[in-house]
Amino acid sequence: MLIIQYILKFLFKILFRFRIYNQASVNRPGPLLLVPNHVSWFDWLLIAVCLDEDWKFVTATATARYSWLHRLVTANKRTFPIDPASPYAVKHMAEFLRNGGRLVLFAEGRISRTGSLMKLFEGVGFLLHKTGTPVVTAYLRGAKRLMLVRHKGWRRVFPEVTIHFSRIHTPPELGPLPTSKARTKLTNWLQRSMVEQQFNVEMEFIDNNTLNAVRHTAKYLPKKTVLEDITGQTLTYRRLLLSVDLMSSAITEYIPAGERHIGVLLPNLSATPITVMSLWALRKVPAILNFSLGIRSMSDCAQLAGLKFVITSRSFLERSGLSVDAMAKTGIEFLYLEDIRRGISGYQKLMTALGLKRGAKLKPNEDRDETAVILFTSGSEGAPKGVKLSHKNILSNIQQLLPMIDVQDDERMFNALPVFHSFGFTLGTFVPLVRGLYVFMYPSPLHYKMVPLHLYDKSSTIFLATNTFLNGYARKAHPYDFRTLRFLFAGAEKLQESTARTWASKFGVRILEGYGVTECSPTISVNTPLQPRFGSAGQLLPGIEFKIEPEEGISDGGRLLVRGANVMQGYLNPGADHKFKTLGGWYDTGDVARVDDDGFLYIIGRLKRFAKISGEMISLALVEKTLSRAFSEFGGKFEIAVLNVPDKRKGEMLVAFTNEPRLSIDEIRHAIKERGLSNLCFPRQLVLLKTIPKLGTGKFDYRRLQDILSQQNNTQNK
Repeated sequence: MLIIQYILKFLFKILFRFRIYNQASVNRPGPLLLVPNHVSWFDWLLIAVCLDEDWKFVTATATARYSWLHRLVTANKRTFPIDPASPYAVKHMAEFLRNGGRLVLFAEGRISRTGSLMKLFEGVGFLLHKTGTPVVTAYLRGAKRLMLVRHKGWRRVFPEVTIHFSRIHTPPELGPLPTSKARTKLTNWLQRSMVEQQFNVEMEFIDNNTLNAVRHTAKYLPKKTVLEDITGQTLTYRRLLLSVDLMSSAITEYIPAGERHIGVLLPNLSATPITVMSLWALRKVPAILNFSLGIRSMSDCAQLAGLKFVITSRSFLERSGLSVDAMAKTGIEFLYLEDIRRGISGYQKLMTALGLKRGAKLKPNEDRDETAVILFTSGSEGAPKGVKLSHKNILSNIQQLLPMIDVQDDERMFNALPVFHSFGFTLGTFVPLVRGLYVFMYPSPLHYKMVPLHLYDKSSTIFLATNTFLNGYARKAHPYDFRTLRFLFAGAEKLQESTARTWASKFGVRILEGYGVTECSPTISVNTPLQPRFGSAGQLLPGIEFKIEPEEGISDGGRLLVRGANVMQGYLNPGADHKFKTLGGWYDTGDVARVDDDGFLYIIGRLKRFAKISGEMISLALVEKTLSRAFSEFGGKFEIAVLNVPDKRKGEMLVAFTNEPRLSIDEIRHAIKERGLSNLCFPRQLVLLKTIPKLGTGKFDYRRLQDILSQQNNTQNK
């Protein structure tokens, strides 16, 4: 038997560059349970060559009836046949383990249909509850690209396959829980352990920069169409990278080699990721300007980043009505894509296409901790901050997301969220480009009628949005427009219950809420189809540590701090950067939150969005949510925002803003009282606005509301 193992290992090394990591974990004596992911018909053989002869594979007795080949594989001295439908199946496995046995159990119960980790059957949790057997998980990396798989994605004849065994895990002690709850908790614990292992393994293999990660995927899928925009331009990986090569060469004619930070002022078009990757190829740092903030804020951001050059487009400036004259007067030089493209000759295009002339190309050994991009915070409550994200930050966040979501190779993403926002940058643009998915880039999320039409036309399966935008689409869309959606992720602001109910009833789509911040690249937690919990912001991503620090006046939860490979390098703003650096790698989100026993995160509100009235902490987000529910009969266009302002008698007071002229202050106070909130939650003032100002992400612009209130009060005082 040992000779056969050696022969097979040698053969696998030749065919698949087969390597085994941490094999010592499975060499210890029993009892021991080994739980691998299950992605191909070859998994059992890949695992078997790593194990001693006494290990047994759990198989289903029904499988042996299919054919003589099935009997040969599933009923022999290396197998442990069970009847999954029998109540005694777990009992037999438990007895074997208690007697010191060692079992291999594919807990998914089937070969993955997606190539990703699927649900684990709760029988494994019951087995752990009854025996407390130590567990080793195994990650078969690359096996999903073997020829004999069940998913419909791409595959190779000789992919690289490695096996990674985890350290030995001891199931947690749960105390006096009912068996049903203990079984569920232990199954979820094991699932989480497998997700964590996959993330940790993938982090060992990530590329040194995001451009090389895109190149790595393109090597296997050069002819796949991955990028399309509203102009109708479609790009395969090959054309995308040829465009990057051409543009990076052309940019060198305009920008001196010593210039490090380069501004990017572009909408959601194919040209935007091409520009970003071209700058990466030149080892320059794109600083992506948020044009929804207005010229004054953009000028402040440009000055903060020390920008001397900004890449933009004349057609974009004309259509958007933006005038950059004021920024040009500060000494910033604008480079127009139209001019850069005209500077690329037909000869250069031909030579690049033939591979005889290449643009700048990042070297594999370049530092992944180099700054990849500068993004600016939304500035909803104060001046925008410049956030420095490294290539490692971005790639880590991508690898944190992928093990949690069963994304398939044929997914089609629709991204209308602006690239200047971290949600649209990482999730909407570079997750698909690194993972190998098609993405359609739409220039504005505010086109409530057109976005559903284009999403329907492109048969999109993944959609990213915010609560505000989702309400807009729901008013304009046909019930059939979202028929192909598999994943609808909402972030950037709290998902309202009424929004989720509308989408479920009208479109039959479940919204998966997540939570993130620009400083964390951005995702911190997300609900998934595998483990959703409505009302929460989902489970924390693998590789993220958290702590909840108590805050005076807040009994439910506390200040949320997180730490992980996705947390930013720092701020451009000296004061904010110094404060961040003193936390030793922790990032203070400024949000009040709690985390339950299953790792689900609940955001209670921004710490800045609490008012201290008569010594009590009042959540402005809770007041907004309560009033939004109370007056839902006004329809989807109804909006209400709440601010806190100084008050001589009680320290602070609340002011409400609404776009509904029929609403009165007395009705608001009655609604709050009727729903059991304290009298301290009563707004003392109601301001009627035609429209409530918003940022490009759909969030209320509280900074602008403060200005409006100040102007009104000054006018009244005069």
